[in-house]
Order: sequence, then structure tokens, then C-alpha cells
Amino acid sequence: QVQLVESGGGLVQAGGSLRLSCSASGGTFSGYYMYWFRQNPGKEREIVGRMSGGGLKIVYGDSVKGRFTLSRDNAKNTMYLQMYDLKPEETGVYYCAADVNGRGSAAAMDYWGKGTLVTVSS
Repeated sequence: QVQLVESGGGLVQAGGSLRLSCSASGGTFSGYYMYWFRQNPGKEREIVGRMSGGGLKIVYGDSVKGRFTLSRDNAKNTMYLQMYDLKPEETGVYYCAADVNGRGSAAAMDYWGKGTLVTVSS
């Protein structure tokens, strides 16, 4: 059983930056594809990005390309999401998730964190 805990959320002004962290325990971290999803109020959960176990394969959602960066430190069992130039519409709860098979969809995730709230003020 893998436990995921997100941190780093908070209030930021539009155009600002935040760095989220996702700490994992209870499993072999490097064996999992790791994901960031977000859910804005009233909308479905959408993928922000995903990263393979070794960190070499990274895919970003179209809306965040060029502004967000995923990284992971397998020695620390931690994944990061560096966000730049944040926009008010990106307000929401950001979740990390893990999937051993790399299937990619929210429904296919093996484990979820509880999320961290990001609020972007205009």
C-alpha cells in the first residue's frame, strides 16, 4: 500500500509561482509512474502531467506546457511540480497519483493523495 502526501499549496497572485511536493511511502517509488492532476471547482479532474519511474518520460497537459515542470527524486521518494505564471483559472485542488502500469487516466490510478489547495488570485 502506497501513501501519497501532497504539500506546498497556498495562495499566490496571478503570474506567480509555486512548487508542490508529493511524498510517497509504503512502496517502491521508482516502480511507479507518478502523476499530478488538478480539479477546479465544478470541473472534472484533469491531468497536469505524468512522469515515468525513472523520470525520463514526461508528458504535460496542453494547458501547462512551457510553464510547469515535473521532477522526481527517487532517493527521497518525492515528486515535485514547479509551477510558473499561474493563472486564476488554475485554482483548485492538486492531487498526486501513482500508477504502476502508466495507463494515464484518472480512473486507472492505483493510489491517490488527498490533495493540496492552490488558489490563484487575480
